[in-house]
Amino acid sequence: MPAKSKAQQKAAGAALSAKRGESEKSDLQGASKEMYESMSEDELEEMASGERKGKPNHKAD
Repeated sequence: MPAKSKAQQKAAGAALSAKRGESEKSDLQGASKEMYESMSEDELEEMASGERKGKPNHKAD
């Protein structure tokens, strides 16, 4: 499932980086930490990839 906002996409990218060992898990906070713990690397890659253009900064509820 692709990200619905730029913030969600950035959080997924941070979690993906930690999953791959490119950054420290301890650096994660908030949504990215939750994503790290609950999503697979493939799910994170799908959410982090794609165009940012046209996405809202934050998801509207």
